[in-house]
Amino acid sequence: MAAPAIDLHALDLSTDGVTDRMVQVESANPRNFHAAISDPGSCPPVAIEARLAVRPGAPTVIIVPGSAGVGPNHVEHARTLIAAGYSVCLVDPFGGRAVTSTVANQAQYSFAASAFDVVATLRTIADLPGIDPERVSAQGHSRGGAAVAAAACRQFADVIGGPGLALAGAYLAYPWCGQQFTPPRVGRTRVRAIIGDRDDWGSVVQAQGLIHAMAGTGADATIRLVAGAGHSFDRDEAFHEIPEARVSPHAPTEYLAEDGSMIDPYTGSPDPARTDLEQFRAAVANGFGQRGAHMGSSHPEQPALFRADMLAFHAATFA
Repeated sequence: MAAPAIDLHALDLSTDGVTDRMVQVESANPRNFHAAISDPGSCPPVAIEARLAVRPGAPTVIIVPGSAGVGPNHVEHARTLIAAGYSVCLVDPFGGRAVTSTVANQAQYSFAASAFDVVATLRTIADLPGIDPERVSAQGHSRGGAAVAAAACRQFADVIGGPGLALAGAYLAYPWCGQQFTPPRVGRTRVRAIIGDRDDWGSVVQAQGLIHAMAGTGADATIRLVAGAGHSFDRDEAFHEIPEARVSPHAPTEYLAEDGSMIDPYTGSPDPARTDLEQFRAAVANGFGQRGAHMGSSHPEQPALFRADMLAFHAATFA
């Protein structure tokens, strides 16, 4: 079973020259991407929280966790980045929604809501003292990687955050790529995905497709495959099964039209009313649903490999 999420209120990320505090982010719960793009003001509001550690004038990295919420690996990455000279904003997408985990049920709130969290966090911290809004990247893990990928796309970000607000970088750690804007226009945002070739939560092929589609629009987008690595290989814990996980890594990609409408992969027709739940039910009905998936590092060098790649990406982004 996945470990319970860490309470951000109990954290202390302060150190020499760095102060930290809790911040409230005004986000929303759109039913799908079409609702968020067509009428963001009508989406039910929700307040989520984040732990913001500020090194005045330094670049900032937003960290977005996955389906199990904030874990020890996210806290470790936050401390690593702070020690390397960055400010960090560690997001809790669960508390404000009274959710403890989406491992067994990803439809408790939409992937559009997860992307909304990222843009709303950027919008919130951009106005705070010590934060340079031109030098903010986001790092998303698993479901958080899907959120950051969508938040980097201008079809979404221009509406939710405004045309002048953009992530400098988007680091996608073993992201779920089952929903993709077509084309995925990220503008000046630099993108990198890193995923193990043995990941059984998401699809390596979908991740490759997303990154190459971004590069096809002229973006600086790259991907690294890690041989023999599974999901969450950045965690300093043994590779193990999460039996309650519900996944469909081999299901067809659902593309998103310019207005956010989900395009049924079997009919090719965009449907503004289609939701994540309908996508997941179709995946199960067509035999793609799986019970149980694995996470953790299968080799002791994998967490260090991840940290090195993470630091190299952010350093290059803010060079």
